[in-house]
Amino acid sequence: MTDLKADYSGAEVIASPNHGERVDIAAPDTIILHYTGMPSEEAAISWLCNPESQVSSHYLVRENGDVVQMVSESRRAWHAGKSFWAGATDINSRSIGIEIANAGHPDLPDYPQKQIEAVAQLCLDCAKRWSITPDRVLAHSDIAPVRKVDPGEHFPWDRLHQMGVGHWVEPAPMGGGRFFSQGDRGQPIEALQSMLSFYGYNIEINGEFNEETVGVVKSFQLHFRQARVDGVADSSTIDTLHRLLVSLPRFA
Repeated sequence: MTDLKADYSGAEVIASPNHGERVDIAAPDTIILHYTGMPSEEAAISWLCNPESQVSSHYLVRENGDVVQMVSESRRAWHAGKSFWAGATDINSRSIGIEIANAGHPDLPDYPQKQIEAVAQLCLDCAKRWSITPDRVLAHSDIAPVRKVDPGEHFPWDRLHQMGVGHWVEPAPMGGGRFFSQGDRGQPIEALQSMLSFYGYNIEINGEFNEETVGVVKSFQLHFRQARVDGVADSSTIDTLHRLLVSLPRFA
């Protein structure tokens, strides 16, 4: 293991050997939030620092809010896996990975307030240091639909936004009206896929509400419309997506 000096003030340093050079990018422009999905914090740290695991993250935030740094922000940590966002596939090279200690699914415990406050402060610090825009603070499930579901439907993105982190609009109320689901075809499905793709999701625009589209809609709901995560594009989901698009920072 190499010596590591914390980038984040007050962070405990536990260096991981699992990192490399960032490829074809000078600085990170994205923050990816994960849950550890392991029964204990120490088990997660041990795994992230094990050379045989071939995984790591820049930070881990404990349940009590303490922050552990394992990889320098200047280096490429191995947290995203096979992923995609807004045309890019090597998300590890362009991101800072933050693991949040939480046992994950199927039970998905709630995230303690102290932990969320610490995550918010860490994100704000990283975003300021690297000029990362709010819409580039993402869930692991955003960049790897179907394959990943973390940090999950209990993660309070609304509270993070209140603390200045992330892109967010209040989800549209659940209600009736027209909806689209697996098996539907046509121009409205193509329009839905185009909106999801424009926001950054990896989705083929083919006018078919197929399994891929179900997975991407679920990933969108996990982040932005958590009241029901079912992969059905109801009016609440579509309206929330539309308002997110028109409120993107580049259109402000």
